[in-house]
Amino acid sequence: MTLLNYIDLYCERTAPGFWNEPLNAVSNAAFLIAAWIAWRALQASSQRGIMDIVLICLAACIGVGSFLFHTYANGRTELLDVIPIWTFVVLYVGTAIFRLTDGNHLKTLRIFLIVSICIGISLWATGGNVTTNDAAGPDYLNGSLQYLPALVTLWAFSVVTLIRGHPARTLVITAAVCFTVSLGFRTIDLMTCSATGVGTHFMWHVLNGAMVLALLLAFIRHVPPVGKSGHGAQHA
Repeated sequence: MTLLNYIDLYCERTAPGFWNEPLNAVSNAAFLIAAWIAWRALQASSQRGIMDIVLICLAACIGVGSFLFHTYANGRTELLDVIPIWTFVVLYVGTAIFRLTDGNHLKTLRIFLIVSICIGISLWATGGNVTTNDAAGPDYLNGSLQYLPALVTLWAFSVVTLIRGHPARTLVITAAVCFTVSLGFRTIDLMTCSATGVGTHFMWHVLNGAMVLALLLAFIRHVPPVGKSGHGAQHA
């Protein structure tokens, strides 16, 4: 498969063409809405950090990249889809660790390395794919296994905030629930195709937009930059 070959991975797409996945394409507005709401929340906050702005911009990029993939549907736009997603994951995890350890570089590096190794092992165990190769046909999980490391990391983060009674716990757990349900919708997209005609992949976008918003608001409201609040030191 070359980068310009037409890719058909989802129920809604039945042929080449820019507007052959209308629901899958339009539902990416959820990420843009999430970015806009988070931006408004950040402007209302007195505790702003550069990483908050970067992550909000990445949230918008996820929506744009996924829109391009579900309209142009080729190898190049698939990269535009997955690169912002995994960049967001890496930067969010790294920033969360840094802030929750109150800016302790050694702790941040140690925890981040442990998390990275665990994610790497998970990716290796699940085939190491961050894109989905349609040449081999869909597997029984429709390529969703590639997101297992992100799911495990998010739930681990949820458990930590819950155990420590961190004020961000409700938003983080909400994000984890949204991601779990959205992953289910992504997985059953092709299974439900004959019944729905359009599949369920669009709900992956809608719920992931909600997940991203919850994660961004958790930062903005409860995990501010180091030195701007006592939350990090109190709960690290």
